[in-house]
Amino acid sequence: MTFAGNDEEEGLVVVMPAPLLGLAKEDLKGDYVKLGGDDLGEDNRFVAGCMSASSSELSYEGNSRCWSLWWWAKLVLVLIFVGVLAAVFLKWVGPFFMDKEIIPILNWETRTFSTPVLAVLVYASVALFPTLLLPSTPSMWVAGMTFGYGFGFLLIIAAVPIGVSLPYFIGHLFHHKIQSLIERNPKNASVISLAGEGNWFNQARAVTLIRISPFPYIVFNYCAMATGVKYGPYLLGTLIGMVPEIFVTIYTGILIKTLANASQEQRFLSAPQIILNVLGFSFTFVTTVLITVYAKRRLKELQRDEELLLQ
Repeated sequence: MTFAGNDEEEGLVVVMPAPLLGLAKEDLKGDYVKLGGDDLGEDNRFVAGCMSASSSELSYEGNSRCWSLWWWAKLVLVLIFVGVLAAVFLKWVGPFFMDKEIIPILNWETRTFSTPVLAVLVYASVALFPTLLLPSTPSMWVAGMTFGYGFGFLLIIAAVPIGVSLPYFIGHLFHHKIQSLIERNPKNASVISLAGEGNWFNQARAVTLIRISPFPYIVFNYCAMATGVKYGPYLLGTLIGMVPEIFVTIYTGILIKTLANASQEQRFLSAPQIILNVLGFSFTFVTTVLITVYAKRRLKELQRDEELLLQ
């Protein structure tokens, strides 16, 4: 039910729904008091704002739901692709590579060195190779093949402090030269400079994220000193950030040994072994990718925060 009132002077017709009847006051003649144009404008703006907010919320929820479904779909596709790739590698590529390269090296290693000597060699290579700009990943594979997760992890993590400390202190001698080289690449410089910003905790967090991210391990060892990061947070962040990579390399070494043994004995892996290896490889790969993506995203957020503070 509605009530209408005419305004002869302004030619305004007011149509009021019954629920809004209380907003109008009846005068002595039984007519309704007119509502001004401003009052109607405020009401209309309020209703329009509510409708706009509701539609925005619905649109946001819909987009978030679609994005979540698309993210999970991409993750499933990546898992399927990695699983198929791992199966192909285990079936055809792995045995050929093992026969030609890995098995001869393992046989030479076992004939030449005892287990204690291998432990010393692995420790020395992980501790010294980064200073010489040489990769220490093959030594970590040997640690996984020979010592497994437990002792292999302890052996590597004990050598890492030496491997990252020597370049850090050597960088003192070439501080200005390294700083000038960093400034020539603004994109990488903005990432590296985060290590020297803020307090002790902020520096350790930034170093951890840089170690997890794809930024070159050996390069950062020498460039860290030029950022002004203190040695304490640098070492702590490195030890924490290196844990995922150490476990991945140890697992890779164990997988290589499993395939080499199967190839040397001229036998195929059983179905449960293939399934477990494929699942383990896929899980390791996906976990590494997710951790790396998270680290890169956090580094970008820290960069944005730093830029906002400088403005």
